[in-house]
Amino acid sequence: MGVEPKSRTFSTRALADNFRSDLMQAANRGESFDGDSGLPESMVPPEEAVTWLTFVLRYVDMKWPGAAAKSRDSMTDALATVTGVLVRDVAGRPDAVLLRRALREYELPPAARQLDRPAEIAAALRWLGKASVSLPALAEAAVVRPALDALGLRMDGRPAAASTTRRRRSVFYNVLQYAVELELLDFNPVDKLRVRSTRRKVSGEVDRRVVVNVGQARELLTAVTYVGRRGRNGRRGEWLRAFYACLYFAALRPSEALGLRERDCHLPASGWGLLTVEKSRPSAGKRYTDSGEVHDERGLKHRGESEAREVPIPPELVAILREHIERFGVGADGRLFRSTRGGVVASSTYSRVWEEARMLSLPPERVASPLAGRPYDLRHAGVSLWLNAGLPAPEVAARAGHSVDVLLKVYAKCIDGDRSRLNERIEAALRG
Repeated sequence: MGVEPKSRTFSTRALADNFRSDLMQAANRGESFDGDSGLPESMVPPEEAVTWLTFVLRYVDMKWPGAAAKSRDSMTDALATVTGVLVRDVAGRPDAVLLRRALREYELPPAARQLDRPAEIAAALRWLGKASVSLPALAEAAVVRPALDALGLRMDGRPAAASTTRRRRSVFYNVLQYAVELELLDFNPVDKLRVRSTRRKVSGEVDRRVVVNVGQARELLTAVTYVGRRGRNGRRGEWLRAFYACLYFAALRPSEALGLRERDCHLPASGWGLLTVEKSRPSAGKRYTDSGEVHDERGLKHRGESEAREVPIPPELVAILREHIERFGVGADGRLFRSTRGGVVASSTYSRVWEEARMLSLPPERVASPLAGRPYDLRHAGVSLWLNAGLPAPEVAARAGHSVDVLLKVYAKCIDGDRSRLNERIEAALRG
């Protein structure tokens, strides 16, 4: 034991009394006291305490290699949100937006840690290194509860979408579970909390109001050819018409249509054709792809890396694709749809053209409605058309790239076929 007396000053008598009580309890338990600090062993802070920030970086490094670019984006979104909350009260706290940017753009993505950091970013991260709570502190409900609440908020303080909240909390839970796996925490503290939520559960079903009928779909595809900025090959909407047609007639996801190559298309002179869908080009951001490009290159959703699916396509889409290839050609890698510089078409581009087409094709009251509000809604309309045409659910699921149970859950409200005919059956039964 040290020979020099130790002392500590507190701002209030209550705090001093609490500290004295802790010392007395440690002495009564027979704990030995540290000679340098004068504190009982249970109250000596560890020299190399694992902070939340250091552990998060360890978790990211573990998950990054096997994660898709979109998953990396989602992961860093959740961790940037919660890491700014799991901090101690240290002077000099930076602006929340700046702190989030520092984490998302410079600290969390492994490759970005080598980038030169602006002075304000470097200062924000230095502060975070000092203020980040120790990992063992997360065993306390009073620490975890504010973190869970923050994951359900946007930067402006308003509630985030229910799907966003659920996704973020899942990431947070998995990080804590990893700490349990490494025996850095004895248990996952979220398991002991009842998560508060004032939002209704999301069913995941497609809103039938977004689904266009066949006539509306054809009118929108025609309207597309009259909008968009004009270039060497005509209006932008003209060379995107076939892209939108794939979303409707083949029920492709936008990322799947963007990955479609000429060799994937069997387009006979007459009759039905066939698309062999193998690649997907989802937009994620340069920081999250291994290639450093905005769009990742992946296999199909819910399938193996090299597993493809075949989608029979009607003669109408066959003709549209044949015309597109003849007029606009294909890229160096065989892709049907590409930007003016040969890259992958940005989601902002095809979304902007679609907005213009809706305004041209639909009456004002329909423009203000959810009807076909996004290009993705064409896929919903295509799948709904197949179901209501009487195709067996397993066949629709195979063509759309769904499991049967997910298909029926997601499109439950879109399966009606002919409501008036069904109502007539009910009336007949009521008449006896």
